Amino acid sequence: MGGTRAVALLALGSFAMGTDAYAMAGLLPDIGADLHVSVSLAGQSVTAFTLCYALAAPLFSAVLARWGTRTVLVTALVVFVVANAGTALTGSYAGLLGTRALAGAGAGLFTPAAATAAVALVPPERRGRALGLVLGGMSAGTVLGVPLGLLVAADAGWRTALWLVTGLGVVALAGVGTALPPVRGAAAPSLRARFGALTRPRVAAVVAVTFTQTVASLGLYTYLEPVLHRVADVGSAVPYLWVWGIGGVCGSLLAGTLVDRTGRPALLAVALLGTLGAALALLPWTGTVPGLVLLPLIVWGAVGWAFVVPQQHRLLAREGEGGAAAVGLNSSATYLGGAVGSALGGLALAHGLDARWLPLPAAGVALAGVLFHLTAVRALAGREAEAGTGHRDAGPDRRDAGTEPRGAATDPRDRDGTGAADATAAEALERNTP
Repeated sequence: MGGTRAVALLALGSFAMGTDAYAMAGLLPDIGADLHVSVSLAGQSVTAFTLCYALAAPLFSAVLARWGTRTVLVTALVVFVVANAGTALTGSYAGLLGTRALAGAGAGLFTPAAATAAVALVPPERRGRALGLVLGGMSAGTVLGVPLGLLVAADAGWRTALWLVTGLGVVALAGVGTALPPVRGAAAPSLRARFGALTRPRVAAVVAVTFTQTVASLGLYTYLEPVLHRVADVGSAVPYLWVWGIGGVCGSLLAGTLVDRTGRPALLAVALLGTLGAALALLPWTGTVPGLVLLPLIVWGAVGWAFVVPQQHRLLAREGEGGAAAVGLNSSATYLGGAVGSALGGLALAHGLDARWLPLPAAGVALAGVLFHLTAVRALAGREAEAGTGHRDAGPDRRDAGTEPRGAATDPRDRDGTGAADATAAEALERNTP
């Protein structure tokens, strides 16, 4: 099979992962009613998914490093398909949590392996496009797969939507298992390398800010349907989730260009995080004007997805050979933040907080991330100035901006097309989460 067709199969798998990860937010009320639990309890299924996603990426990629990439992909898809079929069949809340956790583990294993395979299947000059196709599959899941799944659920029930996701996984499994050629990917960073990155102050600061962003963004997204119902009295969340996804795709596409043109990824990251906080803070007040709620939604989607690009750029540009481990750690923080945000949101709703006001504590977390970012930048700049480095994180720094001319590739390793697979497993997760 040609490289492009093989990459398309991987993109289909990513599409299934994206649909599964984000469609659950719109299915929670139906799931809760069917299983006789509250929406806040049903939302913990998202916590289980994202938590296992966060843990599976570093743990399984290190443990299964000696397996062939195709074997890892097939195993991940089998786990994903079985888990989603189990979710569609479950009749208990415990079964829901268990199958969602298993689906998250499968998705966390598949995504980095698919990115590794994509860059290994094509010539060096086409690696960026191949990676973009696979990563775009997950983004497309939010724009096309989520509305499709919710429309199916509205007509035939939430279980049918999960069978749709299962079917997508089966098609991807059949294609990968029978048509994907042998792939030799680069070794994944070890667990020691990943967690050892936390000992470097700049890495720890970036990872902490990423954690706060995803607590706010992913955590609130889990309960977007009840929030929209209370804010704007919407009947169906489908068009609103679609608008959020459109914003996310636009933000993902524009963020790299902004990093290249400004040469100041740290400043861009804090601006995006501040904009996220402002959009979430305005959300509860937009219900009085018809259609006004769409504005903070599209801004939220755009800045949420764009944020990971400058964060990733900072880690890769600064850490050199350790960039793969640093980005992998940042990726785990992304999904761990989503799990914590989902858990805290469910806890707040369970204790009586009106869903209309749930965006306000989320906005507070985002703005706390801004304050932490600014404080950390100042402290680190002062420490480096004392050490005689003269390095400033928030300014037009050569190492922070990269040494490429404007318009060049964001990833410094793309200059000659080599080394792209070294951090791909970590980058795949990081480039595809709001």
